[in-house]
Amino acid sequence: MKVELALPPSKRDLRLDLFRGLANWLMFLGHVSTGVLAWFSFRNYGFSDGADLFVFISGYTSALVFGRRMLEGGFVFGATRLLRRVWQIYVAHILLFVIYLASVHFLSNKFNAPDFIDRFNVAPLLNAPVETVTQGLLLRYKPPNLDVLPLYVVLMGAFPPVLWLMLRHRNWVMLVSMLVYFAARQFDWNLFSYPSGAWYFNPFAWQLLFVLGAWLALGGANTLHFLVRSRAVLVFGLTYLLFAAVMTLAAQIPELQNLFSRALFEAFNPNDKTNLAPYRFLHLAVLIILGARFIPIDAAGLQAAIWKPLVRCGQQSLEVFAVGIFLSFIGYFVLQVTSSGVIAQLLVGTGGISIMTAVAYYRSWSKRVEKPAHCHANQPAAQNPHAPTGELVLQGNKTVVGAA
Repeated sequence: MKVELALPPSKRDLRLDLFRGLANWLMFLGHVSTGVLAWFSFRNYGFSDGADLFVFISGYTSALVFGRRMLEGGFVFGATRLLRRVWQIYVAHILLFVIYLASVHFLSNKFNAPDFIDRFNVAPLLNAPVETVTQGLLLRYKPPNLDVLPLYVVLMGAFPPVLWLMLRHRNWVMLVSMLVYFAARQFDWNLFSYPSGAWYFNPFAWQLLFVLGAWLALGGANTLHFLVRSRAVLVFGLTYLLFAAVMTLAAQIPELQNLFSRALFEAFNPNDKTNLAPYRFLHLAVLIILGARFIPIDAAGLQAAIWKPLVRCGQQSLEVFAVGIFLSFIGYFVLQVTSSGVIAQLLVGTGGISIMTAVAYYRSWSKRVEKPAHCHANQPAAQNPHAPTGELVLQGNKTVVGAA
């Protein structure tokens, strides 16, 4: 099959950066506390949350960036560039893993808070340190809140052959992804965790969001464009979002449970996050469709100064995510040993987001000054994995890259 590539004018889809930055902020707030800060996260207002959005956008941007490299340099070139990114994510996870465990152990001893050891699943490290560290390197041992990066490593690690096939038969790959998703739910497919149990984010189920993002980036968005303009879909989507919000809030506000039969309430509560419940997937799909309808790529408001911190955090998502996970533990610790009042929670939340944003701006500045000026001028904008610029559209035996 002959593949021709037409490079588009340099154009950045700020929506991807904006919402990935938002996902990072909301995951941080949700991890810090189940109190006031949790009400600023997605999880109390619908079935999906920041993790779903993060995985979906990661699939979308990975297809844009590495799909283009695979088309330009062949499978081996694209695959090696992709696997280099996998290595970066893995190293970031291991570094975070070590710092996280050391901090939990140190602070629990320093402040005589032994309950932290159990809450953050550090007991295996004390009982069998060598085995626990080994299992951590194998991504089987994961303390709380350190589940997303291992999922990201697995999805990205398996992506080279998937991407190669999607560049040729994207619809068939999307169909296989759906079949794997339903089979995983039906037959309880999952990976084992240490010392027991299974992965909190089942990769056989969550791959569906990643592949969906890639499918849309590689031309699937054109196939489903009619959904964005459909008035019937708009009405259904708004109704479903309202239903999801009330149903989710009912788990927090007992009075709202009277609006639903017991069987209906229990069908959605507790929310099946591990295996990515269909209603959870549908919730994110509706958000994506409505987002594309009301926020086009050229929306003037995307350039507003108020959104720049979020956009910057989305552009440096790996560093910001890792810092946010660590800060969520520090924030939780501060609230436990000092005060968990409303003011304290707001201060912790504001401080954490400020640090995450500062890290994003620093990394942007650092990359800018370290990159040789001539390389920066000659490198296409889409070669930055945090700066997707276009959409690959398959047309017959040709692959054309057009603006997203």
